[in-house]
Amino acid sequence: MRETLPPYGLLAEFDTPADLIRASRAAYGEGYRRMEAYSPFPVEGLTDALGQRPSRLPFVVLMGGILGGLIGYGLQYYAEVIGYPKNIGGRPFHSWPAFVPVTFECTVLGAALSAVLGMLALNGLPMPYHPLFHVPSFARATRDGFFLSIKAEDPKFNLEATAQFLRGLSPRDVQEVPQ
Repeated sequence: MRETLPPYGLLAEFDTPADLIRASRAAYGEGYRRMEAYSPFPVEGLTDALGQRPSRLPFVVLMGGILGGLIGYGLQYYAEVIGYPKNIGGRPFHSWPAFVPVTFECTVLGAALSAVLGMLALNGLPMPYHPLFHVPSFARATRDGFFLSIKAEDPKFNLEATAQFLRGLSPRDVQEVPQ
């Protein structure tokens, strides 16, 4: 006999961004913490309504820039002072003003690469599969749909009680999301 898997969670669809924000605030106020909102465009105030922490991406970009600058400067220092020292016109081996342009460019390169890779990692991308793809109406999330998903891993989640709570928020539809 085949065992049935517990659901991934519940998905509620709303008509407008304002309805989605109102529902997110209500769910957060009710004690739900493991939830996600999906919309076709950025919605002002949605991250606050969901109670999400600020992104760590700026820190990742800063560290990538610092690391890139240090590597660029270190490479030039090694080449000019340690590996292949050349006395040209009495100039000192460690002439740091000559190192500034390459150091700056390496800083920008390190920050840009860490921004792209950090964004992909923090967003969990690439993600070729997600349980929400089983819900047919979720395809509208990139066009004109506004969705709130409450995950079953939330400590407060109870299938019937959470579904009833979501229905009380006046959504267009509430659906169970299979694993």
